Amino acid sequence: MKKPNSFNSAAFRFALLIAGMFGLGSILLLTIVEYSLRAYAAEATAVGLQAETAVLTEDWPDGGKQEVIDTIRQRQRSAYEQPFHYLLRDAGGKTLAGDLPPAAARAGWGHVTFVDDTPQPGEPGDPEMLQTLGTRLADGTLLIVGTDTFDVQKVRDRLAAFTIGSSAALTLLALIGGYFIGLMFLRRLERVNGAVARIMSGDMSERLPAIGMSPELDHLSTNLNAMLDRIAALMDGLRQVSTDIAHDLRTPLTRLQQRLEAMRGSDTVDAYEVGIELALGQINEIHVIFRALLRIGMIEGGERHQPLTPIDLSELVSRVAEAYRPVAEDTGKSLQPAIAEGITVIGDAELLAQLLTNLIDNAIVHTPEGTTITVALDMESGCAVVTVADDGPGVPSDQHSKIVRRFYRLDQSRHTPGAGLGLALVASIAGLHGVKLLIEDNKPGLRVTLRFPSAINILGGAYDTAEEFPAGET
Repeated sequence: MKKPNSFNSAAFRFALLIAGMFGLGSILLLTIVEYSLRAYAAEATAVGLQAETAVLTEDWPDGGKQEVIDTIRQRQRSAYEQPFHYLLRDAGGKTLAGDLPPAAARAGWGHVTFVDDTPQPGEPGDPEMLQTLGTRLADGTLLIVGTDTFDVQKVRDRLAAFTIGSSAALTLLALIGGYFIGLMFLRRLERVNGAVARIMSGDMSERLPAIGMSPELDHLSTNLNAMLDRIAALMDGLRQVSTDIAHDLRTPLTRLQQRLEAMRGSDTVDAYEVGIELALGQINEIHVIFRALLRIGMIEGGERHQPLTPIDLSELVSRVAEAYRPVAEDTGKSLQPAIAEGITVIGDAELLAQLLTNLIDNAIVHTPEGTTITVALDMESGCAVVTVADDGPGVPSDQHSKIVRRFYRLDQSRHTPGAGLGLALVASIAGLHGVKLLIEDNKPGLRVTLRFPSAINILGGAYDTAEEFPAGET
């Protein structure tokens, strides 16, 4: 088996995708923060310049021009760093106060390059870009107030560096994590592939290990193992059927062969006709066995002629019971129905009729004269319950679970017609409908109970849902 490459795994590609999304998200976040910070800085700068201009000019009518000049000079001589720079020029263009260059002398909003610090000899100063607001006063004097955005720009630069660095770190972390997660996933998947390879090589006892990465994957492993259990059970059943066919058909085929060989020495037409009639009867017995096996196989394979639909179970049980009442009387037995009306279940009418027919026929064939057979239908805890019981010799308790097997027959039943497939067919039909099949001692006799998972009581006008039972449980 080729060893998987974690860099080429779906888990690593998914991690790579997540890392790319982290990177794109970081770029988008940086763009949004940059735009918001720039807008806030512009607004804050404008408000500060307007407020400072208002403070300088509010005393203009009282103190006049000299008051403004003194205020500007006082602020420039302050020991603390001032956030504003000024320029005051009269109507003739003469500078009265301030340290802004003449290029800043314009009314309204503007920008100017300004060297704040005194440079060392032979070195240029550090230029700054200032935003300015120029206001023309009543006598024509021009007041310009400027401020820098250095602190805001520093915050923007640091934020950009942090965003880029964190994005790169998260992307790298996602890639590294994706590699190790992919490697761990592939190692667990390799165990699953190994189990699959062993199953493909013929080891049907092998089961898939739990992947363990998430409940969904474990649930998938559980379902696949359940499917393997079902396949193994079907294969075991197929092997058992093959063995049973080889064993149980040997007797009728041997008898048929002996009958045909005996016919060779017959010298009359009547002897030939009798031999042919007996041979045809034995062939018909073999056909019955094969038809029953085919029917069981189709049912256990999930095939049915009709879809599951609402069925009047009361009418169906009554019809089958009434059909077998004369048959029971002809053999010296009594069939007593006790059927509640108005009970409906979901199922296949043809298969359910076959199920009831087999149960009643089984009770008639395997009981002596004078036996009373009871066929009952009633509602119990929201479930339709069908019971076929007799007061005959019954079946030993240790044989209850065996009589539903294919071709299984009790010693006392081997002299009666049949191949031991009637109750096997009943179990298959019950399993298809999710019906719980119980075989119990009737004290005396045998009681077979069918408990449907849900039923509709038409007369009661209510829909009752019962708990689900394991399909075909005995």
